Amino acid sequence: MHLIRGLQNLHPQFKGCALTIGNFDGVHLGHQAIIQHLQTKAETLHCPAGVMSFEPLPHEYFTHEQSSARLNRLREKFLALQSTRTDFLLCLKFNQQLAEMPADKFIEDILVKQLQVKYLLVGDDFRFGKGRAGDFKTLKQAGEKYGFEVEDTATQIHHHERISSTRIRDALNIGQLQLAAEMLGHPYNICGRVAHGDKRGRTIGFPTANLKLFHRNIPLSGVYAVTMEIAEQTVNGVANIGNRPTIDGINVQLEVHLFDFSDDIYGRHVCVNFKHKIREEIKFDSLDALQSQIHKDCDRAQEYFNQTD
Repeated sequence: MHLIRGLQNLHPQFKGCALTIGNFDGVHLGHQAIIQHLQTKAETLHCPAGVMSFEPLPHEYFTHEQSSARLNRLREKFLALQSTRTDFLLCLKFNQQLAEMPADKFIEDILVKQLQVKYLLVGDDFRFGKGRAGDFKTLKQAGEKYGFEVEDTATQIHHHERISSTRIRDALNIGQLQLAAEMLGHPYNICGRVAHGDKRGRTIGFPTANLKLFHRNIPLSGVYAVTMEIAEQTVNGVANIGNRPTIDGINVQLEVHLFDFSDDIYGRHVCVNFKHKIREEIKFDSLDALQSQIHKDCDRAQEYFNQTD
């Protein structure tokens, strides 16, 4: 699978494609069903299958600091899509030019002239173009004019409700990790490279692996039982995600203490899977009180893993 940043980098081999457009935040089961349908159609048409998405996501561009939490960043999205048979992920920069582009120009310049789309799969509530003037009906009419097929996606239901990124965010926010995992098709995870922290955890007997978070707005916070995937190895641990109020932290960080593990993993790319919420993040009166609580957190995490083994 190829990651293409911008239309200027589009290779001719991906033109004449079957395409779907959307945020694909989380690449949940609903998204996976869309992609599976897209791939089936692409095989029938003997053409490449592609996903078009945006950075930043359109709602982030318009709402800035007030935007809803993102489930995954571009790299994680790409990794999730790599597990499918999709040929390419085309990421367009969502800027003023794209935001103000009329719907008909988006169709003519991008879908027809540059991508030469043969088949387009979108949600029936899909809106695009300046003022969100373009919709499914607009695309159907354009398809008849330019000769490409347009189809809408079937809604995926879980527990009598539509699977959506918003619903997954809500589940994570209230600690319903199992529900989120059922809609995602896997435990919610955050991936990244292990970075050097302030080494404060070592001073109280709990060294941590720290992951830099690239977005301020994260869909979950608190203390969790987690597993960390390091290459082919999976290690159990306990994680805190938050701003560490006991030491007057400012930035949100993800810190993971791994059980029975002492390898040097600085600079390694890892994925942290959130399995069970233990408690909310709170401020303690002293480091001794924090240390005592971390002991309890570790015990609760170990109990969780013992029960699920």
